[in-house]
Amino acid sequence: MSDFSLERIVRPNILALAPYRCARDDYSEGILLDANENSYGPSLSDTSISDLPNLERYPDPLHNEIKERLCLLRDLPSPKNLFLGVGSDEAIDLLVRIFCVPGKDKILVTPPTYGMYSVCAQVNDVGVVKVPLNLDDGKFQLQTDKVLESLEQNPDVKIVFLCSPGNPTGSLLAKEDVQKILTFPGYQGIVIVDEAYIDFVETDKGSSTAPWVTKYPNLVVLQTLSKSFGLAGIRVGIAASTPEIIALMNNTKAPYNICSLSAQVALSALQDSSIDLMKSRVQKVREERKKLIEKVVKIPGIGLVKGTNDANFVLVEVLDKENKVPCNERATKIYTYLAEERGIVIRLRCKEPGCLGCLRITIGTPEENVKLLQELEEALKLF
Repeated sequence: MSDFSLERIVRPNILALAPYRCARDDYSEGILLDANENSYGPSLSDTSISDLPNLERYPDPLHNEIKERLCLLRDLPSPKNLFLGVGSDEAIDLLVRIFCVPGKDKILVTPPTYGMYSVCAQVNDVGVVKVPLNLDDGKFQLQTDKVLESLEQNPDVKIVFLCSPGNPTGSLLAKEDVQKILTFPGYQGIVIVDEAYIDFVETDKGSSTAPWVTKYPNLVVLQTLSKSFGLAGIRVGIAASTPEIIALMNNTKAPYNICSLSAQVALSALQDSSIDLMKSRVQKVREERKKLIEKVVKIPGIGLVKGTNDANFVLVEVLDKENKVPCNERATKIYTYLAEERGIVIRLRCKEPGCLGCLRITIGTPEENVKLLQELEEALKLF
């Protein structure tokens, strides 16, 4: 995309923004009397918590040590290519605010997809253009020609959100389709590829687009420690892009968005031994996913397992009583019964485009999956 101009698409007020200078931007060692912190330390009677280091100090605003570990993991050249946010949701919101003028600009999404893209757009008074995925074959791939046509017709679209693997679809998007959008001369905005579930993709099927950020100046790739690393509780999301886009995100974010406790856990998770453990557990999820798919389709009343099954969940159709067509009413009854009567909580997704009668089931432990299958089969006999 040779004619891409970042200055042309960023909101002028963001380009002109003088970022807040926080105390830890300059010095982080010595007798620190610069940030109005409590020098007596944390007032915590539980010594197992109060003995954690530096809780009385504001955290590092950039966390370059964490970013250096991420560069090794994701094949990126520099910490300047990385932003850390409070989950991927902070990055999504920041990017909408950086690139989209309220009441004027738009984003483009490809439903069924992650709902926070549209929520952030609405919060920021930004329009939403919707180009559904291909819903006919159950694979949920991009209708690339229609996306490009829509971009031509809507020059005020500043961001294209692509979820890969998708949520709730579980489908990895074809890289050649993503590439066509990135290089489309009729589009002057950015492309965000949300890869929250990328580690669950079988290695022979595809890999992250994160290394592409050195090639495409209009690409942002989102990832997270919530899914494959099993660290949803620390709320650490990742954005990879050009140093220029990352600088804008750092200029716009709150000064100390990642807390010290989250940073300590994140750094521990990115040590070699922890990464090895993550990979071994991801492989277990893949194996359990395969078993669950094989068994769930044999249950009377279950239709297709939709999507290409590249995440840590499956999207399952519930059929009507005649076992002929997907049925929202029956799916809703099953969902409610399992949660309220059997203590098994899955996700109702039947109102999403192309997801008629669908339940989204996260891959659990072997014991949890066995219990789920048993209770699902019994529930289908009741309703």
